[in-house]
Amino acid sequence: MNATQADVRGQSLSPRAVIILIVAASIISISMGMRQSLGLFLPPLKVDLAVSATSFGFAMALQNIVWGISQPFIGMVGDRYGARPVLIGSAAIYAAGLVLMGLGGVGWGLDGGIGVMVGLGVAGTGYGVLIGTVSRAVPEKRRSKMVGLVSAAGSVATLVLAPLGQYVIGNYGWRPALFVFAGFAVLMGVLAALLGRGPEASVPDAAINREAASASDAIRESVANAGFMAMTVAFFACGFQLMFITTHLAQYLAICGMPPNVGASAIGVIGISNAFGSYFFGVMGGRYSQKRLLASIYFLRTVSIVSFLAVPITPTTTLVFAAAMGFLWLGVVPLVSGIIRNLFGLKYFNTLFGVAFFSHQVGGFLGSWLGGLTFDITGSYNMAWGGMIVIGLTATVIQWFMNDRPQAGDDVKGLRPAAA
Repeated sequence: MNATQADVRGQSLSPRAVIILIVAASIISISMGMRQSLGLFLPPLKVDLAVSATSFGFAMALQNIVWGISQPFIGMVGDRYGARPVLIGSAAIYAAGLVLMGLGGVGWGLDGGIGVMVGLGVAGTGYGVLIGTVSRAVPEKRRSKMVGLVSAAGSVATLVLAPLGQYVIGNYGWRPALFVFAGFAVLMGVLAALLGRGPEASVPDAAINREAASASDAIRESVANAGFMAMTVAFFACGFQLMFITTHLAQYLAICGMPPNVGASAIGVIGISNAFGSYFFGVMGGRYSQKRLLASIYFLRTVSIVSFLAVPITPTTTLVFAAAMGFLWLGVVPLVSGIIRNLFGLKYFNTLFGVAFFSHQVGGFLGSWLGGLTFDITGSYNMAWGGMIVIGLTATVIQWFMNDRPQAGDDVKGLRPAAA
């Protein structure tokens, strides 16, 4: 066997890796699909239970902050024990939160169910744990592409779940729709049982020569790294923009006179466009500067928002906007994960992704909550749209100039050579 043949063989996917890819893509797709469809429940809750945009926005904001706070700790558990127990437990919590919302109403249901429990459920069934699992399972040269592929699947289910949710809401009510979603959450736990027990072994990576000796060392090193912190601060904008749209787009379209099915269709278009965009940026991330690609995403999102607000709101312009935003929706995941891997390796990837993701979720908290608050105070979403534009441009500049080069081994504290 010559060197070229050996290299090709070394970059092929094992049957085990294929199973991990399929399970990870399916779980992420269901988890994100349900979460991105929750904004459909605001209009019926407003009519049935007099839930204000502020109250619903706060519940979604609480979900984001719970997700963000818990993500590093859930990541630590995944790094140590593997994805399977985390996924099964988180899927059960996710399902319970949706059921609680269906049974509990405004009080415990809205904040406790949709807010706290779904937040914990998404933290365990979303990107933080599964992207690390995929990264460990595939060869180095195919990581960015495979992570992009799994991220692409992250919103495919939205294409089905958003219209399904709207159909059930319109014909049977919002409570049965939540119970249907809870059934899909249980399905995630069933799929997780296909994964093996224990932590996943990493495919050898020649590019990483040193890794932190412990999770606490890895966190300290990441916080001290100026490039990592710049990326983390810019990640705030991603959460702010996406959670405002997820939570308030359906309500905004209703104010503009659009029928309910336009909001559901827009969410579905975001999902299918995200499939193409995430895969595209995953492939590009293996070829070009990941930090510059991230900056480009933040800039193009902001341009899309400005363009959407500059034209009359119609079903056509809404779907064009949804397609543009969807293409740029989760392409950040393979790029952020690639930068983290290049800076710190894979041993504590889940933990460090959680640290960066906390900033994303703080942005999501404020985007969701302040969007509802400014609407209830001013009667308009104009201030929130303006905030998204300013934050997006700021993130573009920060991300473009971040330092994404790994520190020299002698300058890194608390590190030791990685196992061969």
